[in-house]
Amino acid sequence: MMAPAATAAASGAKAGAFDLATIVVADKAAATEAQVNLAAAVKKEGVEFLGQIGFTDAIVKALTDKKSPEVRANAAGAISTLIENGAGIYLEPYVVSSAAGTIFPALVEAFGDKDQKIVAPQAVAAVKAIVEAMNGAATSVLLPTLLTQIQTAGKWQVKSNSLLVLQQMIKSDPEQMGLAMPDLVPVLAGAVWDTKSDVKKAAKTTLEKATKLVQNKDIEKFIPALVKSLLNPIEEVPKTIVLLSATTFVSEVTAPTISLIAPLLIRGLDERPTATKRKVAVITDNMSKLVDSEYTVRPFLPQLLPRLIKTAETIADPEARSVANRAIATLRRIGKVPAESDGTDLPPLRVAEGPSLAADFVAAIKKSGGPDVEASNPAVAYAGVLAASLVNAHDYTQSLWEATVPQYLKLALGSFDVLPAVREVLQKKADEETTDDIKFDDEEEGEDLCNIDQFNLAYGAKILLHHANLRLKRGHRYGLLGRNGTGKSTLMNAIVANQVEGFPDPSQVRTFYVQHDIDGSEEDISIIDWVLADKRLLADEKEIRTTLESVGFDSEKQKHSIGSLSGGWKMKLALARAILFKADILLLDEPTNHLDVINVTWLIDYLTSLTHCTSIMVSHDSDFLNRTITDVLHLNNFKLKRYPGNLEAFINHVPEARSYFQLDVAEDYQFKLPDPPLLDGVKTKEKSLLKMRDVSFQYPGSPVQQLYNVNLQVSLSSRVAVLGPNGSGKSTLVKLLTGETEPNIGGTVWKHPNLVIGYVAQHAFHHIDQHLDSTPLEYMLWRYQTGEDLEELSKATRVLTEEEKKKMAEGATVIKDGVKRTIDELVARKKLKQSYEYEVSFKGLSSAENMWLSRDELVSRGFEKKVIELDTREAQRLGLMRPLVRREIEKHFEDFGLESEFVSHNSMRGLSGGQKVKVVLGAATWRRPHVICLDEPTNYLDRESLAALIAALKAFDGGVLIITHNQEFSESICSEVWAMSGGHLTASGHNWVEGQGSGARIDLPKEGDDEVEYDALGNPIAKAKKEKKKSAAELRKAKKDRMARRKRGEEVWSDEE
Repeated sequence: MMAPAATAAASGAKAGAFDLATIVVADKAAATEAQVNLAAAVKKEGVEFLGQIGFTDAIVKALTDKKSPEVRANAAGAISTLIENGAGIYLEPYVVSSAAGTIFPALVEAFGDKDQKIVAPQAVAAVKAIVEAMNGAATSVLLPTLLTQIQTAGKWQVKSNSLLVLQQMIKSDPEQMGLAMPDLVPVLAGAVWDTKSDVKKAAKTTLEKATKLVQNKDIEKFIPALVKSLLNPIEEVPKTIVLLSATTFVSEVTAPTISLIAPLLIRGLDERPTATKRKVAVITDNMSKLVDSEYTVRPFLPQLLPRLIKTAETIADPEARSVANRAIATLRRIGKVPAESDGTDLPPLRVAEGPSLAADFVAAIKKSGGPDVEASNPAVAYAGVLAASLVNAHDYTQSLWEATVPQYLKLALGSFDVLPAVREVLQKKADEETTDDIKFDDEEEGEDLCNIDQFNLAYGAKILLHHANLRLKRGHRYGLLGRNGTGKSTLMNAIVANQVEGFPDPSQVRTFYVQHDIDGSEEDISIIDWVLADKRLLADEKEIRTTLESVGFDSEKQKHSIGSLSGGWKMKLALARAILFKADILLLDEPTNHLDVINVTWLIDYLTSLTHCTSIMVSHDSDFLNRTITDVLHLNNFKLKRYPGNLEAFINHVPEARSYFQLDVAEDYQFKLPDPPLLDGVKTKEKSLLKMRDVSFQYPGSPVQQLYNVNLQVSLSSRVAVLGPNGSGKSTLVKLLTGETEPNIGGTVWKHPNLVIGYVAQHAFHHIDQHLDSTPLEYMLWRYQTGEDLEELSKATRVLTEEEKKKMAEGATVIKDGVKRTIDELVARKKLKQSYEYEVSFKGLSSAENMWLSRDELVSRGFEKKVIELDTREAQRLGLMRPLVRREIEKHFEDFGLESEFVSHNSMRGLSGGQKVKVVLGAATWRRPHVICLDEPTNYLDRESLAALIAALKAFDGGVLIITHNQEFSESICSEVWAMSGGHLTASGHNWVEGQGSGARIDLPKEGDDEVEYDALGNPIAKAKKEKKKSAAELRKAKKDRMARRKRGEEVWSDEE
């Protein structure tokens, strides 16, 4: 081995053996010959040779030689010649730099050389040769020089040629130039306004080519319009904003996409019209939701976020303000901007430096037993620069790193295998960036049921998963978590329908979706016959009966009809079918819905006993998940990520997910229930509006009676929780109260004639099941098209039985003046003391012959249901003060957290479970009900929506009845409990009174309760306070004071008299 002194001497000898002056002599032929010789010497001696002979300084000096244009031209030509003769890879470490005093900036300066015939063309050719030959990762290193020159150069030739070089870079390195679009577009947008026509033309061409780097299907068709808005902002910006505001973004939004749209948004926020600013906020909000990383959006925050904040503070329209605030919240979340920041004072994102990466490579090489090498070695230093460029682009693709870095390290290390060192540094840098995003090893023991990479999932125009991964192990129990509307149920539906790309075929992996899928036409079929009819089950009748018994269906209960089962028993029946299906994967969507505490415990024991079957479950029951799951699949930002452990372990890793299960009311997410109108004769909230007296009931065909001698009453102040185990008669009781069914054994149900009840059934979706292909708007227009609720028409209190028709026929004859008349219709109603009387028309007679009959007389004649029908119409007329138009319906649903986009433009089939519940709640409360009755309202609502519902029910001025197994929910609202057990009701905590009771009057206007007036934009108008009228003593005192002031010669105005 040669001693260091000897090595230095040898290097000096090599350097001294080549005369650099010969490559830049004025004689073109001599210079070219010397340059070819230099290329050969570099390839022979290695990458350090150019540094040893002072190549950089010599070229820079020659490029700035003021005396000889030939010298300057040959200096530039030397670069092209070295590249042409195969020395480009050795040259790169010396020319790829934007630092002052290096070759590349000097070449760009030479674009404006005073000798445009000889020097400038050689300089342009040299730069284009560098761009074509260099590694793609070097693009970000050279761009600053070109962009600075385009903005600041004093000579137009430098600008125009720099733009031509950019065009070359777009062609040779499109991917890297796409990442640079945030820096590129603002410079090009400015250059198109240059005073020199050559620069303007080159800038416009470059901009058009750069926009082709945007690979986003959502805005591809708008790219020409976006370019026009940059070239002619005054006329084109408003038009383009209108086009984009109607766009549904479904593709991932990357840096090139934002860089093209951001100038439009910034300009739009500077416009005066409120409508334009609102549209910009809508675009910003929709687009930001599809940004995958804070690094993508950070470059645009300093200009975009302050303008949005100013818009939200100054805009007059309250609705537009709320849209702007929503966009601000989305930008803050994506860009990780603190609440007190406007985005202009954010600390710079971590930037990787070349020397640091070079030092990492040296350490890794040494660790893997490689030869000693310095980080200052030109090849190693350049490898560090390229690696830093990849790190700053957040690209950790192993194949790209292995194609980029090793070839330069080998220039310094020869045949030594550098791949292990490169992979080590790659892993280190990737881990540093994801320290806050913990990764877990999926290489666990056990059988894979599925292992899918990079799959996408969308519903209609809405993207739910983008480049997501899914790996499932046999015997694991996965909790699928995410906010409402992120696609949890859609993913499970796609799995069972075999619509997930790459998911195993049903012949290999049997998947069963545990859900209530009982068709209304099947409700009279016995349980055993219904299960036997399912041809998918891999079991004979004996095994089916045994399995049904194991989950609680004894031989007698198996004979009951499907329709007689409560929600809890239907869920157990669905689980029994899943057992018989012999599934490899069970999919459970809210499995604890409708289950009481005993059955939830049974379900937990059953699921945890499964060792051969995998489960994926969606639930808002935190205790259930904590006791059941082995892993969490977190659906967030269009990705699926696995976290091992139960719910508590997951929340330790992702603390913000605690909000999925907390009942905290968010300031920007609240429900608002409409205020009920006043009722005739009801002066306090304690007066009863609904009564049951000794009511008993039994379903036809059921061997057991459901209700026994029930007594209760409901008022505007009622806050009732109906509690009891599955099958105890809770839902039956509520159906009797709401008129869904009638007492058939004994007892009476009375309600105020004008009472409106808003009812949401246990299986909430049954309200909308026949309208899933309609939008919520279309459903509302159908349901209330006649001015009354069409769902009322199917209630038992509105459907006439044969016996009632017979009684009506017998009682329809009225004798007046000795002439018999037959009642035809009840056409109107008016108050009569403590009751009502009704205008009756007669068959074959004109309206002039109509009569008024009392309520009691009509009921005795068998017309009770006709009376109820007219009462219902009148009640709805009193409640339906709002017009049935799109704007009013959208506003109503906004009070339940459902955006107008979903109300008017999305079919209900595409809505999530939580969104459908909001539709049902909105539809049930459209008539401004006096009493709201909710059967298992917590089903399918996330915690955020649940908290909003609790707050709304607390603030509601009417009565509330709730059936729920959710103790936290019932205790937060209800002060009265109706405990059901075996068909018997025990009430506690109630305030039942006869008459009006002793509560505060509600039929008198409250002091200071003046009606609030609003301006045209919806802002409340502050009224000037009325001056209090002065007493006589105060008037005398004021008069005495005026007289004294006159006497002193002071001025007293006549309006003070």
